[in-house]
Amino acid sequence: MSNEILLVLSIFIIYGSVIVMYKLFGKQGLFCFTSIATIAANIEVLIMVKAFGMVMTLGNVLFASTFLITDIVSEVYGKKDAKRAVHIGITTSIVFIIFSQWWLLYTPDSTDFAMPAMQTIFSNTPRLMITSMVVYAIVQEFDVWAYHKWWDFTNKLVGDRERFLWLRNNGSTLISQFLNNILYTFGAFWGIHDFKTLISIAISSYVIFIVTSLADTPFVYLARRISKKIKE
Repeated sequence: MSNEILLVLSIFIIYGSVIVMYKLFGKQGLFCFTSIATIAANIEVLIMVKAFGMVMTLGNVLFASTFLITDIVSEVYGKKDAKRAVHIGITTSIVFIIFSQWWLLYTPDSTDFAMPAMQTIFSNTPRLMITSMVVYAIVQEFDVWAYHKWWDFTNKLVGDRERFLWLRNNGSTLISQFLNNILYTFGAFWGIHDFKTLISIAISSYVIFIVTSLADTPFVYLARRISKKIKE
């Protein structure tokens, strides 16, 4: 199966998983998925692939799902709970950094086969996860703020809090993802890849983020519809 097909499928699988978690466990399911996505995205981002004629890192769709979650939580539960989702993601990153580095302190037995691979993966993890944690905190806080600013604007414009969900969803996420893309690409990979590769990663990542941001809108609408049934 080609990388292009896998990337497209990942959007539906990951976003669909967010909705399933919400349907099964409500708000707690969204918080749980935030932790899963935060850890998995920071491991997956180490993988470089070529798709749609561009060199890109993986992890973009998983990371984009955290924006989907904060938008759903903002829409259904409000700013306070949306910030809680952000804080859960930050805490998860800190705990995982500590655990992953602790594993590397052990001296492996002669029969061990996993430690070399673990060292290869997690020796780079602290920089990536610390960068991700800082960028995540900045960008997600901005996203929650921007979402509610857009909401106030549309509410004043039409006097209906439910209308223009697509505008506040995409208006906040597209700007936040651009900020995230620049900060993370140069913070995480400066000195690892040359400048040309960094620009390529930044451009390709933002193209993916534009697609994933637009693609998450139907899922936000679906989550809001589910929330009404949950509250009934």
